[in-house]
Amino acid sequence: MKKIEQGYRVPSAAYTIPRKVIKGYIPMDSNPKIGDLLYGQISTLGQHNSLENSQGRIHTIHQGTRAIFVFGNRYAPDYYEGIIPESGNFEALDLLARSGVVGKVLSKSGKVISPTKIKPLGYVCDSEGKILNTKQFSIVKPKNSIKKHPRAKLILAIGTAMNSGKSAAATACVYALSVHEKEVRASKVTGTASLKDILSMNDAGATHYSDFSFLGYPSTYMIEESEVVDIFNKLDLKYANNKDNYWVVEFADGINQRETAMLLRHPDIRERIHKLIFCAADSFGAIGGLQVLKTKFGLVPDAISGVCSSSPLHIKELREYTNIPVFNSLNIKSDELYKILKTKKKHKPE
Repeated sequence: MKKIEQGYRVPSAAYTIPRKVIKGYIPMDSNPKIGDLLYGQISTLGQHNSLENSQGRIHTIHQGTRAIFVFGNRYAPDYYEGIIPESGNFEALDLLARSGVVGKVLSKSGKVISPTKIKPLGYVCDSEGKILNTKQFSIVKPKNSIKKHPRAKLILAIGTAMNSGKSAAATACVYALSVHEKEVRASKVTGTASLKDILSMNDAGATHYSDFSFLGYPSTYMIEESEVVDIFNKLDLKYANNKDNYWVVEFADGINQRETAMLLRHPDIRERIHKLIFCAADSFGAIGGLQVLKTKFGLVPDAISGVCSSSPLHIKELREYTNIPVFNSLNIKSDELYKILKTKKKHKPE
């Protein structure tokens, strides 16, 4: 085991890792697993030129910057699809996200450049020489294992794709509820580690905020269905026990994405939904998305929002196809949105 010298960065994908357990690094003589910590050095700057730390601070990185990274997969149509390499040489790895997730890029959007390259130095280990893994250090530990009913009202934000406006819509819901003196907690259940979205919900009034990284997952792409459901349930058990509160939740990416689709099909999760918010980048996406949502999942949203909600013309086009309420998440009318969120659930999913 070699000592890790001072001056290295610890990014937000390693949110659960206590710094005191990091003692050194050892050669990479086994295949990495999701959550394994890597000690590495920036060899070539590409798309990402910064790292986010566990407080949400953004650190500029340079060629030669040393940091702890976390092996994980990423699904991001506007950036990269990347996976944990199963075998082969590990002389160079790709930085998949600013939060410090690393792997190998399979494909990339034409809107971004090649990824920043990482030179692996070795697996990060504890004082006994054991490889450290973020999943060993969950900070979400519910007191109960069985859900008591009734529970906090779940406001769920989903959408057509990445960057459709889900986080902004969830933040708007948090704000509308909190200014009406409701206790609100907020969580992001799927995606790739990034504190930006949940910190935004905290700024809007969520008294507690969390995501999958609090349970030690740097990302949720390609994990088992039992794991992603367990993430939802543990966050539910931790933050949504009071029937008088609201729990605002975002599922990342679009409704056709693997883990989001798993959750939307799961009966226990469907039954938890109090209000469903559907987001889209434009009116046509919203119109098509409503059809997919109904035919594939048997779900009808209670409101539409997202990027399209900021355009009067998009809203005008939407009105030709649906009378579902639309709210502009960038110009929040809190009284109107609160009325949508507080009313009793009128239907159950089919």
